[in-house]
Amino acid sequence: MDRFHSMRLFTRIVELGSFTKAADDLQLPRATVTHAIQQMEKRLGTRLLHRTTRHVSPTQDGEAYYERCVRLLADLEETETAFAASARPKGKLRADLQGTLAKHFILPVVHEFFERYPDIELEIGMGDRLVDLVREGVDCVLRAGELGDSAMVARRVASLQQVTCASREYLKRHGVPKSVDELRGHRAVNFLSARTGKPLPFDFVVDGAPRSVRLPGSVTVNDADAYAACCAAHLGFIQLPRYHVAAQLEDGSLREVLAKWRPAPMPVSVMYPHHRQLSPRVRVFVDWLAEVMGRAG
Repeated sequence: MDRFHSMRLFTRIVELGSFTKAADDLQLPRATVTHAIQQMEKRLGTRLLHRTTRHVSPTQDGEAYYERCVRLLADLEETETAFAASARPKGKLRADLQGTLAKHFILPVVHEFFERYPDIELEIGMGDRLVDLVREGVDCVLRAGELGDSAMVARRVASLQQVTCASREYLKRHGVPKSVDELRGHRAVNFLSARTGKPLPFDFVVDGAPRSVRLPGSVTVNDADAYAACCAAHLGFIQLPRYHVAAQLEDGSLREVLAKWRPAPMPVSVMYPHHRQLSPRVRVFVDWLAEVMGRAG
């Protein structure tokens, strides 16, 4: 196994935390993987990996070598693509997409991506959880909402209008609030933040300034589909991007309230590690995500 293939193997072991998973991912025999790493450590004269029965992690030297490997591999891929006129981005790309964004915007048109780049194989995960891109071997993530501090490269690709709404039946029973102050005494379906583990407040812009309101509720959820379903079941107000309840607003089963004080649009961003920014696979996929989400925004 040449040095570049050995480097690629080593980076996958670090990212997946397992010799076996890396062997499966690269379709190599387990014995070949073990031998290649032993030869690499012997050549470098240092131990690169801590091995236990359950997990593999890099040593301090392994961390430093990993960072250099990913830069070299990205540079190699970029160079080969630049000098091969007929070359197209190819290989496996792992993306983690926020679930409702994927279902509403990305998956219905993903065939367009493969028409442009038939040699790329996508492995898509969906959710809202925080993802360790490096450790989990994920190339990029698509997320909605304000981003916390991150060492990742972030590219904003859309801003989604948000609405506050309740079911027609709920408003018939409890009245329609005419101002943000009149929300007091009403009920909400609360949404649990994946970042903080706490229910999110309702946000508004009043006289040009942001204002947050917390409402009591009988149910708290952490899934957007469940959030909308509980609202449709007359359990109280919700606040979310308009696209998710556009059909219900259109047919009147849900009604928007306090439109004059809508919260600021929700940002949508793609994030990826710094060392992935030169990868042709990641670059074309991020550009395509930006194009698709630009239609939504």
